[in-house]
Amino acid sequence: MEGDGSAERYDMWLSGFMDPRTTERWEPPECEKTLDGKEMTSAPSRCILEMSDEVLLLLMEFLDPFSLLRAGAACSTLYRICSTDSLWAAHCRSSFGSDFRTTDAAYTQKEAFKLLYIWGKLYKTLPYNRPLQDLLFSGIPPKRYWMQWLILEDMVPLPPIQLADYDIEDIWGLRKDLLDEKHKVTDESLEETKHSVFKYDWKELHNLALQHHGTYAKVQLHVLQKMSSECHEELEWLFVQYNRFRFQWLFSYWLFGLSKSCARQLQRIYLWWKRFDKRKVSSWGSTQCDVQYLASLHCITEDFWNGNLANGEENIGIQTIENYFSMCKSLLAWILGRKWGRFKQKKIYKDTLEGVYRVLKPEMQVALISHDQFWAAAKVQMLRICSLEETAGNYVNWKLIDALPCYRLYMASGDPFYLEQIKGFLFRKQLISNWLLQEENMWVRNLLPDSLSQLLEYETKLIEERLHGDTMVAYLSRLIWLYLHSGQQLYMDALKGFVYECAYASFSSQIFESCSIVSTGF
Repeated sequence: MEGDGSAERYDMWLSGFMDPRTTERWEPPECEKTLDGKEMTSAPSRCILEMSDEVLLLLMEFLDPFSLLRAGAACSTLYRICSTDSLWAAHCRSSFGSDFRTTDAAYTQKEAFKLLYIWGKLYKTLPYNRPLQDLLFSGIPPKRYWMQWLILEDMVPLPPIQLADYDIEDIWGLRKDLLDEKHKVTDESLEETKHSVFKYDWKELHNLALQHHGTYAKVQLHVLQKMSSECHEELEWLFVQYNRFRFQWLFSYWLFGLSKSCARQLQRIYLWWKRFDKRKVSSWGSTQCDVQYLASLHCITEDFWNGNLANGEENIGIQTIENYFSMCKSLLAWILGRKWGRFKQKKIYKDTLEGVYRVLKPEMQVALISHDQFWAAAKVQMLRICSLEETAGNYVNWKLIDALPCYRLYMASGDPFYLEQIKGFLFRKQLISNWLLQEENMWVRNLLPDSLSQLLEYETKLIEERLHGDTMVAYLSRLIWLYLHSGQQLYMDALKGFVYECAYASFSSQIFESCSIVSTGF
């Protein structure tokens, strides 16, 4: 395979990195230069390619299979070293239980590792790999695909099949005298043929093959010897597609592959209190469904879609998603069992999920997170939310503090310091409201424009856009924001002075308008 360049293509396809057919050798610079252009007098650096083959081979023994493939993709010299049979025999032994060394082998150990790895990865995706399903189930699959299934019987359940005895011998390596007569198909149309037809479950044939060959490794060896001369381009192309779309395929299968009752329950939990496009969600589960949009509705599913869960292991990542939504189901049942208002239910559910994701995100990126881990984090987040709700006292104040940095910092850390900051913020907000409601300030309330009165009394959030500009609303918003966040009395005094000025200005304008009306009347 070295002569036609196909092995290089396989390396590039498996590793997904540099084109290994690039044979340009990297050479170190003869000398380095300082910032002013002068040459530095230092010892010349040595290139790794100047080492002997024996030393390079010892270095390559420390690499895992995929690092070895990437190293071999660098240049022709490293490709030759990284293709050594002893290296790949060790990887075959650790991954598949045998080095597959035989005197009459028509394959290299590198090819053996590649083929077994491809088949193992690809056929495990059969439940959600639509292109592979179309290939295998559109008609009777070629025998070369049956041969690969032989080593995957424990992974992929297959239906019973009728085969002639010579086909069974060719695929499984079983002699005719090992086949049980009770599985023989009696059909008058088959009596004229010299060969018998048997009906077996694939599992039974798999067990017979294990008994006949002795060990699972010898079954793999039988398959490799039979398949070494076959063309694997079709399955290799499917594997490239799998590498590119495996997260999308598996996510779609998980989201839509449930029974109707389970699917409705998952859809309810998935969309609970989420702002979504009803037009896009209406096609849930159909071929026109925008699955990427559905994945974007939750941070954890969006991470899986982009391959950012469990170090890119799609099966572990989907287990994390399953555990997450199992926790969501339990959380939702717990919340709805309380006699809370709709706002409080929504707030606790939403903030709990955001807090759980924020706390567990670093760990989810590298490992599987169990249902219990999710619940443990959820309980901590709910305790903090209840403390914030108790501090707020009512829904208006809760809406007010929701946008505060201290709110998020307390949810993330649980530090009582941030809770005290929030209490001070609410206390100062109450001081502003109480000052305006004093009896001696009744004239101020009557004269102030509605926009300013609402800002002082009823506004629950200081919108960022209102803090900029030269209008009265912007100026008063800045004074309120500075006082609420700093607590300094000078901002409160400035706020009072500005409110009085606005009231006087409104009073003067009203007097002027009255005088104008009177003078016009005369």
